[in-house]
Amino acid sequence: MRILLTGGAGYIGSHIAVLLLGLGHEVTIYDNLSNSDRSVLGRISKIAGKTPDFFDADVNDSDVLEGVLRNQNIESVIHLAGLKAVGESVSYPLEYFKNNVSGIISLLGAMNRANVKSLIFSSSATVYGNPSYLPLDEEHPTCAVNPYGRTKLHCEEILSDIANSDSSWRISSLRYFNPVGAHDSGLLGDNPSGKPNNLAPYLMRVAAGTLDHVVIFGDDYETLDGTGVRDYIHVVDVAEGHCAALTELGDRELPFNVFNLGTGYGHSVFQMLAAFENVSTIKIPYIVGPRRPGDVASCFASTEKATEFLGWAAKKTLKDMCLSAWNFQKNRSF
Repeated sequence: MRILLTGGAGYIGSHIAVLLLGLGHEVTIYDNLSNSDRSVLGRISKIAGKTPDFFDADVNDSDVLEGVLRNQNIESVIHLAGLKAVGESVSYPLEYFKNNVSGIISLLGAMNRANVKSLIFSSSATVYGNPSYLPLDEEHPTCAVNPYGRTKLHCEEILSDIANSDSSWRISSLRYFNPVGAHDSGLLGDNPSGKPNNLAPYLMRVAAGTLDHVVIFGDDYETLDGTGVRDYIHVVDVAEGHCAALTELGDRELPFNVFNLGTGYGHSVFQMLAAFENVSTIKIPYIVGPRRPGDVASCFASTEKATEFLGWAAKKTLKDMCLSAWNFQKNRSF
């Protein structure tokens, strides 16, 4: 299959690209490199033994997208391009709506004109907002509590409306929980530009000595140790979830569906910190700051639907996540 990955040079996209190439698919990456760099393409090629086609362009340029879809004979799209940090979205909501919501409108217009109607969307567990119950299943009410989550929820609503208007579409929205870890080769991992917004890469850079300490946003939540609890999932498991969803798209009758990608259990910030200390054998300094606007106390998935419909379940452990992330950090010579 000929697949377009928007944002394919990023953290999650690069891992998906490696898996798809290994399965024999033809992969085209479309990325403006705002949070990645060209060296990722060479590392993807080194792992997969194949080189994906690449276009340096913005997802909001609908005409360019349409041209790529037509000229590359794309059959299916995995849409990962977008901004993704909760705290940053609170400070810069307009940028998030422009990139995430306008971006998917641009993509859908291009896909519709090019008659490409197979799409997997990178969504987020933030669409659920403050949990009414745990674990979170796909029937849980959606009520995002921060701009990032609202952009993802708006995108899902647009996708649902598109699918309802035209039954020839086949769309899956994958609600990620918290991807961490890295490829076993040590060549691909979470390497954000500037100061990281997510916990795992921040821990790694503190352990490596490039940042002084970790800030823990709140230790007074109603959790086992007062810090936020999240469902951390290995990025390779997330990538495999996309491959499973791609297969399921071709076999189903419903035009639109949503699936959680998580492990089904949560770990607190302090537990994550301890796990990284164990694999790195380095004491990681931290300070406790105030709660961050838009955060919730606990969030972890019910994964039964993905197992039933996609035949997928996360396999890797928290130790696997930490070891692979630390291996990537130690081997960052690029």
